[in-house]
Amino acid sequence: MKVLVTGGTGYIGSHTAAELLMSGYEVVIVDNLSNSEASVAERIARITGKNPAFYIGDVLDEALLDRIFSEHKIDAVIHFAALKSVPASMSNPLLYYHNNVSGTLSLCRAMHRYEVKNIVFSSSATVYGISDDKPIGEDAPLSPKNVYGNTKLMMETVLTDLYRSDPEWNVTLLRYFNPIGAHESGLIGEVPAGVPGNLMPYITQVAAGLRPHLNITGTDYDTPDGTGVRDYIHVVDLARGHIKALENSRGLGIYNLGTGRGYSVREIVRAFEEATGVKIPCVEAPRRPGDLACYFADPSKANTVLGWRAEKTLHEMCADSWRFAKSYYGKA
Repeated sequence: MKVLVTGGTGYIGSHTAAELLMSGYEVVIVDNLSNSEASVAERIARITGKNPAFYIGDVLDEALLDRIFSEHKIDAVIHFAALKSVPASMSNPLLYYHNNVSGTLSLCRAMHRYEVKNIVFSSSATVYGISDDKPIGEDAPLSPKNVYGNTKLMMETVLTDLYRSDPEWNVTLLRYFNPIGAHESGLIGEVPAGVPGNLMPYITQVAAGLRPHLNITGTDYDTPDGTGVRDYIHVVDLARGHIKALENSRGLGIYNLGTGRGYSVREIVRAFEEATGVKIPCVEAPRRPGDLACYFADPSKANTVLGWRAEKTLHEMCADSWRFAKSYYGKA
């Protein structure tokens, strides 16, 4: 089975591509390298002993998509290609709507032209917005509170309507929570462009001496220690969830991928310090626009229907993140 992975040199995409190859799938990657590096494809090959086909380009480029689909007999698509920063989406909404939503439309048109009707979509728990449900199940109200979440919900709507118009499509929407960690080899991990928008890469850059301290953005939330609470999941567990979704894709499926447990920012800092022995200096800072106080998953549907569950511990998430960061930033 040959799988096209859009955004396949990005953080989650690269780990999924590696897991696909190790599970016997053929992989074709397309990525515009807006938040990744071309060398990631080589590192995936080093991990797996197999070379993915790799195209540098954008899913908005329909001529490139035609080339990919005509050169390869694609059986299914796993769609990661999207901009993903909540703060950046709030300051530049037009860019996010164009890249994320228009890019998905472009991809779907190409899939339609080549009669490829199997897609697993990388969505986000931000589609839920502020939910009174703790943990959050798939039937919670959908009400995003930031532009990034709005784009993910629009992309979900496009794919859901596509399925409803033609039930031959198999559409799986994976709403996942906060991926951290890295491959145990230390060869691939999260390398954000510019100032990290996510917690763990910021922590690792502080640990590596690239930044003086961690800004804890918001210490007055209605949470046990005042800092934001999230469901952190190891990226390899997440990648394996995509394979389970691909193997169990039937009609329209919607699943949360998470651990079912929330950790605060301060808890993550303590866990990182304990796992690595590196002290992380912290400074309190104001809340970021669009951020939520607390959310964590009810992953029971994915556990039952897909036969998937998160297995890696918070200690492993922190240790693997630091192993990759030390190698990448030359601190090994």
